[in-house]
Amino acid sequence: MISFERFVLEDSGPVYLQIMRYIRQGIAAGVIGDREEVPSRRALSTLLGVNPNTIQKAYHMLEEEGIIQSRSGAKSYTCVDAGTIERIRREQLRSETCAWVKAMKRMGVSREEACALAEEFWKAGEADGQGPERSEAERGR
Repeated sequence: MISFERFVLEDSGPVYLQIMRYIRQGIAAGVIGDREEVPSRRALSTLLGVNPNTIQKAYHMLEEEGIIQSRSGAKSYTCVDAGTIERIRREQLRSETCAWVKAMKRMGVSREEACALAEEFWKAGEADGQGPERSEAERGR
């Protein structure tokens, strides 16, 4: 079953989009595979403390994309083949990179500074086995 232990609700952006992004990122990273059980709408709603309709909206949109398969009265599962995984991975990489580049530009960061920062975080992740998403507490600050 897909675990939502590491899911963190953010203040910005609709919750249903955050749920969709979490699942897509898991698929892109290989953490979520084909035929993995998706938590029930009610169970995930309780776990995250959000309205069940929010979960329903996320699941419905994922169903429309062909990422989740549901049948009335039965459990829902992911439905991803190699082509779908590659498509999701490309979309996620493009989306995340675009958002990062836009943020750097808004802050007036030069291309060279942005590339140096990316390189710094890349190396830090390799050194300690973690990525740049670590919190300040985890980095010892």
